[in-house]
Amino acid sequence: SAQIADLQQKLLDADNGDRAKQRWDSIATILEAKCALKYLLGELVSSKVQESKLQSSLEQSQASCSDVQKMLMEERNHITELETEFQNQLLVQEQQHQEKVNHKSWKCQ
Repeated sequence: SAQIADLQQKLLDADNGDRAKQRWDSIATILEAKCALKYLLGELVSSKVQESKLQSSLEQSQASCSDVQKMLMEERNHITELETEFQNQLLVQEQQHQEKVNHKSWKCQ
């Protein structure tokens, strides 16, 4: 069913393409040529406007991506600093514990 619908759509698109080609091929007067040119210029302007919007959107997305990457790097650096601080604290606690254990064993002897 989906394949049939897809094929029907392709046929319609091909028909429309053929009709458009026939329309352009059948231009016979200056007035028709002016109308066709006016249409094409309108399409060109529309395309340029769309291109400009897409370019602006792309630039905004790139800037946003850059900001997110910068924030990610800052967070990674912060996590690295926290891990280093944690390891240092752990080392200090282990040393203090070892000193207590050694002190107790020294007292017991």
